[in-house]
Amino acid sequence: QIQLVESGGGSVQPGGSLRLSCSASILWFSSTCVGWYRQLSGREIEGLATIDKRGTPDYADSVKGRFTISRDNANNTLILQMNALKPEDTAVYYCARSENWVARRFRDRGQGTQVNVTS
Repeated sequence: QIQLVESGGGSVQPGGSLRLSCSASILWFSSTCVGWYRQLSGREIEGLATIDKRGTPDYADSVKGRFTISRDNANNTLILQMNALKPEDTAVYYCARSENWVARRFRDRGQGTQVNVTS
């Protein structure tokens, strides 16, 4: 069974930065398209960024230019560097396997990590 565990969330002021990590306990992580998703309170889960097995990223317009996704296949780790954070970025952030990025379809998401952007 796939297990993804997110970490790195917390509270930050507007304009600040956070770095989220996702540890994957799957042997074939390096051959899987994975991504970051988030859920704002009372809203549907939103796809933020995905990265394919070759390391090619794609981003939602809402985070393009502010967030950077990367992967470390040797350590089965997925990273999301978040800069220039805004209050509207407050949400629970998840990593998951991206089944279809265009349709924002995912599976096997982790438990999530809370990010609060507030002054």
